[in-house]
Order: sequence, then C-alpha cells, then structure tokens
Amino acid sequence: MTAPFSTTDGGLQIKICCIASVAEAQMALECGANFLGLVSAMPSGPGVIADELITEIRAWVGDRAKTVLLTCRTDAKGIREQLRTHSPHVIQLCDAVSVEVLNDVRNAHPEVALMQVIHVRDDASVAEACEIARHVDALLLDSGNPSAAIKELGGTGRIHDWRLSQRIREGIDQPLFLAGGLRSENVANAVRGVRPWGVDVCSGVRTDGILVKERLAAFVRRARET
Repeated sequence: MTAPFSTTDGGLQIKICCIASVAEAQMALECGANFLGLVSAMPSGPGVIADELITEIRAWVGDRAKTVLLTCRTDAKGIREQLRTHSPHVIQLCDAVSVEVLNDVRNAHPEVALMQVIHVRDDASVAEACEIARHVDALLLDSGNPSAAIKELGGTGRIHDWRLSQRIREGIDQPLFLAGGLRSENVANAVRGVRPWGVDVCSGVRTDGILVKERLAAFVRRARET
C-alpha cells in the first residue's frame, strides 16, 4: 500500500478539504486532521484556489499531514504536470479516469498515492467502485453528478445513500473515505453505518465558506467517538 494509506494507528482518518490558506491548514492540524485537501481548477463547486496558493500551503504543511491535490483532469499528461508542480502525497481524481491513465501516472510518480472519487448514485456506482479499486490506492465516495450539464465533481453538500457506500466498502480491500454532506450532526451515524477508513468534509465545517474552528473540532470529536 502506498505510504499515505499505510498508517498503523488504527484510528479513523480525518480529511479536511477545501483548505484555502496556511491559517486554515494550521487550524485543521490543531483539530486533528490527517489529510488536507487542496482544490485545483474545477468546473463547479467550492474551494478552488490558485496554483501559487496550493504551492504555498503544500510547502508549509511539509510532512505534518498528508496533502491531497484534487484534480478534474483525466489525461495523463495533465495530471503528471500537476504532480510535478505541487508534489502532493495523494492525487484525488474527481472525475472518471481510465486504467491506462492510472497506470501511466503511477509509473511516472510512484511516490504519489492514487485516490479515485466515485460519485455514488445507484447500483452502477457500486460496480464501478469495485472495478476501479483494484487499480488505485484508495477510494473516496462523494455525491457529485459528473453527468450534469456543468459537471459536479464534489462540494455539493448532498448526502448520498450510505447503504450503497456500505456495499462498496464491503466489496473492496482498499481504504475508503466517505464524503458528501457530512457534518457534526450526522458523521457519527455515517461512520457507524459505513465503517469507512476515513471521512472527508468541506462545507460541513464552514460558515460562508470560512473554516470555523468550533465546527471543525466538533466534527472531529463526533467522528472519532464511534
């Protein structure tokens, strides 16, 4: 298993996404985050920051947490370009990517873990997840809609059917992050129902797009109390 997903502490992993500044990164670490999500250009959704800011935050974080670069790119050349620029620990592929592209990126950057997003909508999503899991290091289950006129690749704040997520978790061996509409009020139920390796949150710990320490601390506490 690639290093970012080989933790042996046994605890639920926390990924705080849409980190927008060094100050937010520091707050997330103080509250117990293990993974920090940095969002590059997307067709829609919150949290997108400039490449220069991604570089700044990545440099500040160092190895204090695992940095996750979110990309909507699906071509190997474009993804490799981002990896050379930002050197994240993990690349989060928010749109569907072919096995050929995954293999190309892995061969070019074996030091970077591959995490494929599955937008959970129906039984086909379960089959898709179980098939692609064999080619990546982890999955993240979200509630987007890649088929929309303007693609939704995350950050919708919507909850999907956790029963489908549970089926995916039971059908794969790779670590699985659960995302989509999580907040302090529902994360404990989500963790008990799905039993993911980690949880991911963006809007659920923010007010008007700004990370709020009290909301973040409550989310982490409720997530880990299960």
